[in-house]
Amino acid sequence: MNHVIREAYGAVFEDALIEELIEISTIYDFEEGDKLIEIGEYIKKMPLLLHGAIKIMREDKDEGELLLYFIEKGDTCAFTLICSLGEKRSEIRAIAETSGSLAMVPVSKMEEWMGKYRSWRNFVLNSYNNRLSEMLVAVDNLAFMKMDDRLLSHLQEKAKINNSTIINNTHQEIAYELNTSRVVISRLLKSFENDGLIRLNRKNIELLHSEK
Repeated sequence: MNHVIREAYGAVFEDALIEELIEISTIYDFEEGDKLIEIGEYIKKMPLLLHGAIKIMREDKDEGELLLYFIEKGDTCAFTLICSLGEKRSEIRAIAETSGSLAMVPVSKMEEWMGKYRSWRNFVLNSYNNRLSEMLVAVDNLAFMKMDDRLLSHLQEKAKINNSTIINNTHQEIAYELNTSRVVISRLLKSFENDGLIRLNRKNIELLHSEK
C-alpha cells in the first residue's frame, strides 16, 4: 500500500502528509463497472484515486443519465468533497470505468489538513477548479455540439482513459452516458464506420482515426 500511495501522490504532497495518508487511509479495490458512489448516499470518507479511472454521472428528473467527467490516477471528485464536508447526500453516481483502487480518507482529516498542509489545500482547490472546468466543457458540449461531434469526442476520451483504441462498451451503455437513445448512437456509429473512423466489431468498437 505504501508504494501505491507514494506513486500516486508523492509528487503532490509533503512527506509528512504522505505518512499520514499511509497511516489512516483505507484501501478499496474495485473492478470495471462497479458502482462506487450512488445518488442519495451520505459520503463519510473522501476517495483519492490511486490507479484506474472512474466516470462521474448525473441523473436528470426523467431518470436519464449524463456523463459529467472522468477522474484518473491522482484525482479526486469535487462533488464528493462538497458532500462529505457539508454532510450532504450525494448528487452524483460514480462508476468504475476500469479496475483500480482508492485510498479512503476520513472527513475529519480533510478539514484538519486544510490548515496543516499547504499541498493539501492546493490539491483541494485545484480539484475544485479542474472539475469545474470539465463541467463547463460538458455543458458546452451538451448545448453547442452536435451529437455526432459529442459521440466522437466521447470515444476519443474513452480511448485515452483506457489507453487503448478498443472501446468495450455496448451502444446502449454509450447512449446512457450521452443521455440519448441507442438507435441514435447505433446510426452514428455506423456512419463513422462508413467514413473509416471506427470499426464495429461484435463485442467492441475500434477507434481508427480521431478526426472526421
